[in-house]
Formats: sequence, C-alpha cells, structure tokens
Amino acid sequence: MKFSVFTVMAPDATPGQLLGYLKEYGYEGVEWRFKETPHELKKEEPSFWGNNLCTIAPDITDEELAHLSAVTKENNIEVTSVTPYLACGDLAATENVLRVAKSLGASTVRLGVPRYDRNRNYNDLFKEAVAYLKEAEEMCKQYGVKGLVETHHMTIAPSAGLAHRLVSSFNPDHIGVLYDPGNMVHEGFENYRMGMELLGPYLAHVHAKNAIWKQSGQAEDGSIQWKAEWALLEKGIVDWKQVIQDLKAVGYDGYIGIEDFSQEFSTKDSLKHHVQSLKKLLNETLAV
Repeated sequence: MKFSVFTVMAPDATPGQLLGYLKEYGYEGVEWRFKETPHELKKEEPSFWGNNLCTIAPDITDEELAHLSAVTKENNIEVTSVTPYLACGDLAATENVLRVAKSLGASTVRLGVPRYDRNRNYNDLFKEAVAYLKEAEEMCKQYGVKGLVETHHMTIAPSAGLAHRLVSSFNPDHIGVLYDPGNMVHEGFENYRMGMELLGPYLAHVHAKNAIWKQSGQAEDGSIQWKAEWALLEKGIVDWKQVIQDLKAVGYDGYIGIEDFSQEFSTKDSLKHHVQSLKKLLNETLAV
C-alpha cells in the first residue's frame, strides 16, 4: 500500500509547498482538490472548504497544467486523483474534470452522487444516478481515467453496500468506489471486511480520516442529541488497525489517501503525523 494526500486538508499550503512536504515525509501520491474559489472567499483566511489555497481551479490553463505536472514529477509524486464536487448529471463539468485529470496523468476522478435529505425518494435519485454513471462511464473509458463513487454521508451511497448497488452494473475498469470509513462514522457503518469483500474489483481507493460522536444537546422530551465531529486518526471511532488488516486480507495494494480535518495540528505537522501513524499500523499488520 502507498500513501497520498487529498489537498482539501492543506488549505494554507500552495501546491508547490505541499509537494515539498509530501516529498519530505515520504508520500507517493497527491489528490488535487478541484473547485472554483469565488472572489469573495479569496479575501478570507484559508479553510478546508472555503479559501483553500491547495486547489486547482476548473478554468486552469494548459500552461498552468503543464507547470503543475512538471513540478509534481520533479518531486517524484504521482497524481492519483483530481477530486471535484460534481453534481450528479453535470456531464459538461465531468468531462472537464476528466480532461484535466488526463493532462496531469491522474488515474481517477470523483464522480457526482445525489444528496439524500429526505426531500426526494431514494429510488428516484438512484435511477438518476445510474443514468448519469452510464454516461460518465463512457467518458471515463474515452479518457482512460476511472470514475469513483465515494462512500459519503448525506448521499445515496453512505455505505459500501449502497455504493456497490450503485456501481454494480458498470465495468470496474472504468467505474469504482472510493472507500471512506471515516465518512461512515456519520452513517452507514458496516463490518469493514465484509464491505470490502462485497466491493471486490470496485474497491479502487481509500480515504483515511476519523470521527467521533459527541453529545450536542438535549431535546424537550429528555432524549440526548448527538453529532459527529472529526478527530485524529487514532482518536476516532474507526479502528484503523482493523481497516488495514482487512485491506490486506482482501488483497488491496493501492493508495490510502489521508484527509484529516481534526485541526489538532498544523498542516505540515498533520501530514507528518498521519503518514507516520499509518505506516506504523501497516508495518504491524505486515509483521503478523
């Protein structure tokens, strides 16, 4: 297994700075965040989902792409993914992401999945998602870049089982699943190995982060209210030692992409801490 970073977790680092950190700490891959930053957000302090300095803009020029690709290669870092926030059904934006991914030599992109908020029936959303993925699959085949559905809370794919249902009619050479146990703390937990076994050839990438449940209040009837919050890898609910053991058991040898939102360290220290933690767990697992 190899280690990459999704640049959403490095909002105060420029791409050049981040690549230097990755080389220094022994990472092998990078997943570029891909999203426009409105002018008003650029006036704010750096943040994960706001003024993120480590983001590729959708209107990036060919010259800028060539420069970024060259600098990435100079640091011996592989572009594992270009990771956007696509809306399900937006084929024009999907093709633009694929174009950029191919230019950078990325092997995957993240595709759009419908949100689920109880306002629309799951079955209708599922049909729309399948129709979109059918078109996206042809694009992915054309560009030679695999499209991934992420296990993500507040979507119709919060678990391995529901992600598998969504992708199971497609060719795993072109459509796969980004398995994110940290997201599954919010909803959709399953036995890790069982989910991986179900995904089989669709298991294409893994994100590493963690979360915990905290009491957020008390309702009028006296019942306790809870909310999930991000946590350090070793302090959350996900048993990452078990996850790595299960990944080994199913023969997964791809990337684990770190995506820490705990804010317990600076960006640089977080990059160092998390790769060291995961490498330790991996070495312990391989020694068994």
